[in-house]
Amino acid sequence: MSTRSAATGASSTPVPANAVPAGAGRNLALATIGFTVNFWAWALLGPLGPGVKERLGLSFAAQSLLVAVPVVVGSIGRIPVGALTDRFGARIMFPAVSLATIVPVLTLAYVSSYPALIITGLFLGIGGTAFAVGVPLVSGWYPPAKRGFAIGVFGAGMGGTAISNFTTVKLADTYGQKTPFMLVAAILAAYAVVAFLLIRDAPNRQRPAGSAWQRTADVGRLPVTWQLCLLYAVGFGGFVAFSVYLPAYLRTAYELSANDAALRTAGFVILAVIARPTGGWLSDRFHPVPVLVWCFSGTAVFAVIQAFQPPLMPVATIAFLGMSALLGAASGAVFALVGKVAPADKVGTVTGVVGAAGGLGGFVPPLIMGWVYGVENSYAIGLMLLSDVALAAAVYTAVKMGTVGRPKTD
Repeated sequence: MSTRSAATGASSTPVPANAVPAGAGRNLALATIGFTVNFWAWALLGPLGPGVKERLGLSFAAQSLLVAVPVVVGSIGRIPVGALTDRFGARIMFPAVSLATIVPVLTLAYVSSYPALIITGLFLGIGGTAFAVGVPLVSGWYPPAKRGFAIGVFGAGMGGTAISNFTTVKLADTYGQKTPFMLVAAILAAYAVVAFLLIRDAPNRQRPAGSAWQRTADVGRLPVTWQLCLLYAVGFGGFVAFSVYLPAYLRTAYELSANDAALRTAGFVILAVIARPTGGWLSDRFHPVPVLVWCFSGTAVFAVIQAFQPPLMPVATIAFLGMSALLGAASGAVFALVGKVAPADKVGTVTGVVGAAGGLGGFVPPLIMGWVYGVENSYAIGLMLLSDVALAAAVYTAVKMGTVGRPKTD
């Protein structure tokens, strides 16, 4: 029933609590593009790693360090960038992160020594912090009932790593070694201008009090922050681990060519990217906790199957694609939960801490898998450990987090 204003006599209908405000779609699109472009830049060293290894005569350990440096810095850097986003908003931080990433991208076009590449890779990690800028922007624009899907759509920007893998070497071979860096730098510059002109922070954005350090310390005292870190380290960390280690696994276990292994890994990444919004949508519909329980349980089952190294077609392919879809959906569900439980003025800070846990979580499994294979000449133990971790995460989520993010009832 409508009400009438005593002064004007005009009718007014209350705005539904789940209504999406005008401008939300534009800001979601701009955030997703920014995440994709910055992740494209962040992943530039990965595809070039084998070529650099051959040119400089590096060991596998040295090559791994070169590729890992931007990822580690980008993961840890999400903590301060998330806190700064809470303070200054995405309209300032998206252009700032994009412009800062241009410098190391252009530098990569001209440096060739290993120490110079390592130092440049440290600054290239800035591109990986864009994730902590976009989540609070999207969370502010979308109501809780639709926030999970929106954050999942934004999270699909991690497909920028796939763009990098598909294009970097091909562009360098076809148009010259500097081409991929010049192209990415130009796109980053163009995006920074567009973001500053068109991105708008949510009308109800709350500006937090205190310093970035103080806000980070505050969210560190919230038990739910560390619970979310654990879940994201398993979900997104598992995805990162397979995207990094799967080519080597496929070449060793199934004797595939380098190109075939790379294409299958790209398929794994793309499916996870597609599944991430699905995990957010399911979280909106059923709540994130049951979605996470099912995703982690399914991952545990597929990891056990793969531990027996079944034939590549069709069993192993189904197992890896199943894990890809479930880990991608779990990543989306974790940040749907962040949108429900994080204080409104600390979403960026919580996102930074949780995002750092996910990025860093991706480097433990490959190290364990490599070490176990070196000792036992088998991947079975490593995959069984993955299954145990995923099952433990499912049980913990079901038992300890069943009421997290749900309305309290008397």
